[in-house]
Amino acid sequence: MSTKDWKTRLIHTDAHAPEDFHSLSVPVFRGSTVTFDSVSQATDQWDQYDDGYTYGIYGTRTVLELAVRVCELEGGYRTILAPGGQAAISLIQLALLKAGDHVLIPESIYGPNRRLAFHVLRRFGVEVSTYSPLAGGDIAASIKSNTRLVWCESPGSISMEVQDVPAIAEAAHAGGALVVLDNTWSAGVLFDAFAHGVDISMQALTKYIGGHSDLLLGSVTVRDAKLYQQIGATQQLLGNAVSPDDCSLALRGMKTLAVRLEAIERSALAVAQWLAARPEIERVLHPALPSCPGHDFWKRDFAGSSGVFSVVFQPQFSGEQVRKFVDSLRLFKIGYSWGGVTSLAMWYEFRAGNRRPDYANRIVRLNIGLESVEDLKADLTQALEGIG
Repeated sequence: MSTKDWKTRLIHTDAHAPEDFHSLSVPVFRGSTVTFDSVSQATDQWDQYDDGYTYGIYGTRTVLELAVRVCELEGGYRTILAPGGQAAISLIQLALLKAGDHVLIPESIYGPNRRLAFHVLRRFGVEVSTYSPLAGGDIAASIKSNTRLVWCESPGSISMEVQDVPAIAEAAHAGGALVVLDNTWSAGVLFDAFAHGVDISMQALTKYIGGHSDLLLGSVTVRDAKLYQQIGATQQLLGNAVSPDDCSLALRGMKTLAVRLEAIERSALAVAQWLAARPEIERVLHPALPSCPGHDFWKRDFAGSSGVFSVVFQPQFSGEQVRKFVDSLRLFKIGYSWGGVTSLAMWYEFRAGNRRPDYANRIVRLNIGLESVEDLKADLTQALEGIG
C-alpha cells in the first residue's frame, strides 16, 4: 500500500501494467523531457545515436524508428527528419550555405525552394543561379569557384523534366560542389539517388510514404558522417521537431508503399496514355512516355514511375477554358500536394522563359490515386467535353 498522497500518485505511480507486449506496430513515444539517472549522465547533445536519448526535440524512439527505416530504404548513411518537405529543404540550405557561397537550382525546381533561394538566401549573402534542367554535363559551365550546392529535382515540378543526374553529379563534384536531390516523386525507391552520385537525398514524406494526405513530414538522407554532423548540428539550433504521431502514421504508410506504388503506376500510365490520344491534349508530360523531356534518362535510371504527371492543352484553348476543365472535374479534387489515394488536379500559369517550352496557361498537373481507372477516364471525359 503506497504511503504517498493521492495527488502525488497521479504523477509518481506505483501501479504498472504487465510488460512484454509485442505488437506489429511501432509504439508511439511522445515526450519532451528525457530523464537521466544522474547529473553526470545529463547532456544536451543532439546525436542520440551516439549520446542516447537526451531531449524530445531531437526525436523520440518513434521518430528515430522512422528515420532509420527511411535511411534503409534509400541506402544512405543516416536520415534526419523535418516537419515537412519544405522544412527539409530549408534545413539543407541553411546547414550547408553561408554568405559568399553560390547555389545552383534547376529552373524546374519546386516553387517554394526557388522562393527560399531568391528571397531568403540572397538576403544573407548567398549567390543564387538557375540552370536548364536538361543541362546534364553542360552544367559544368555554370559551376563557379564558390559553388557549394547543386540542386536537382527529377522529374521537375509541373514541367516534369527528367534530369541526367549522374552527369550533373560528375560535373558538380569535379567543381567541388555537393549534389542535393529532391527525390519525392520516386518515393526514394524508384530512383537510387546514392548509386547515381547524389550526396544528399530529401523527400516530402508527406507524399508517398505518408500516403493518405493526413501528415506533414520531410526527410534528409545523407551519404556520409560529415554531412550528417553538419546538418544535424543545424537542426538542433533551428528546433525542427517532428511529431511522433505523424511519424507513427508514416511508419504505417510504409507498410503499404509497395502495393500503392504498383497500383498507382498502372493507373497513371493508363490515364496518361489515354489522354495522349485525346484531341484536346497537345502533350503529356509523364516521364515514362517519350513525349516527356528527359524520357531516355528515365528509362536508363528509374525502376518505375509514380502517379504525378502534367498535360498541356492544345494552343486553341484559353486559360479560362483550361480552368473550366479543372473546375468541372468531380472525382479529381482541386488541391496542391500529391501522393495520396485521392486523385487531384491543379491548373498552373507557366512561363518558362527562353530555355524551356512556354506552356503559358495551358498546363494541368494530375495526381492519380487509387480510384478505378475507368471512373477517372469518365470524369476527365465529361470535363474535356465541357470546354469545347
